Amino acid sequence: MNVLIRATAFAANKHRNQRRKDADASPYINHPIALADVLANEGDVADEAVLVAAILHDTIEDTETSMEELVALFGHAVAEIVAEVTDDKTLPKAERKRRQIEHAPAISRNAQLVKLADKICNLRDIAACPPANWTGERKREYFEWAKAVVDGLRGVHPVLEAAFDSAYAAKPSASSLA
Repeated sequence: MNVLIRATAFAANKHRNQRRKDADASPYINHPIALADVLANEGDVADEAVLVAAILHDTIEDTETSMEELVALFGHAVAEIVAEVTDDKTLPKAERKRRQIEHAPAISRNAQLVKLADKICNLRDIAACPPANWTGERKREYFEWAKAVVDGLRGVHPVLEAAFDSAYAAKPSASSLA
């Protein structure tokens, strides 16, 4: 079976009871699929390990998936990329966000691609269908934080960086705070 399809089925099962924070509570699996789509179809990324890691990028962080399970099912290369983009949920949110900014320049190129696609997709989602309870100020804060993370990734993929910059341009203005 194609490993990308197998990873999508695996992620869909792991995220099956999760929803996004938008008003429609969209199925969570839409998010990892969007990352793979951005990488493949906007960034022309063909590296299978990167695309599979994009599909699986939140499994360790947000589901009952272990690193060992990913290694056994998808190999070391994919599991390592996922590990590099996984936040330590035992830390406070502010510390996790600080660490993402700090570590972005030091992660592998493949992990940087996944991280960049994640930020692109998140900004697009916040602009198009924001979390139901987020104020304009919280949206703006997220945009600024995402930019700080992506600034540490500059040079990894100019086309995807331009896509990020375009998504960032949709940042809520001070007059739109609600």
